[in-house]
Amino acid sequence: MDNTTWLPGTFLGRIEKTARDRLLAVAIRRSVKESQVVLREGALESHVILLDDALAKVTVEMADGRQALLAIRMSGDLVGEISALNGTPRTATVTACRSSIVRIVHRSEFRAFLRANPDAAMEVAGIVADRLRWANRRRVDFASYSVKVRLARVLWEIAAAYGRRSCEGLVINVRLTQSELATLCGAAEISVQKALGSLRGAGIIGTGYREIVIRDSDGLRAVADLDGSP
Repeated sequence: MDNTTWLPGTFLGRIEKTARDRLLAVAIRRSVKESQVVLREGALESHVILLDDALAKVTVEMADGRQALLAIRMSGDLVGEISALNGTPRTATVTACRSSIVRIVHRSEFRAFLRANPDAAMEVAGIVADRLRWANRRRVDFASYSVKVRLARVLWEIAAAYGRRSCEGLVINVRLTQSELATLCGAAEISVQKALGSLRGAGIIGTGYREIVIRDSDGLRAVADLDGSP
């Protein structure tokens, strides 16, 4: 992927071109198929993966055996950094949502890269902090807001990070099922269905095959009870 296309919020979008080129030079390029697991929860391994041209889901297994969706990761994102930094087993499973290109960086090379590029190391720390902050905010949201508000917040966060502009609005073409949206919102699937219907009826969103379109960004942010810019 051309360097100019990395999204600003992703790891590859955050680091300087020189550092990015150094890291990509030691990374091993791999093609993965849709639904292929690239990292598995509990595995004792410590390499990191850069999502080159990719879309992936991060899930964890719940006590009843179901998979709970934690996050979406896209081209430019870094996954597996916790195990690379502290040598612990994988904390989640990462699965490709479509045919993708990823780059594997072994732990020793990743750690050497961070030592030689302290600004990039600070960006990794920032990403870890952002993800922790997001997880903490979700816990607060679950206790404080209705399902409709939580859904609006999740949709806005995904759209702000990964949406693309079109004549119809801000398109989220991440393949999310209603069950997966429900786990992101910490709600029952039937409740998410009703909230989606309410947002659709108000003209705030539109839904199609494997995509959601934010037709009224201000309206969605109002429902989400958000202030200012993302």
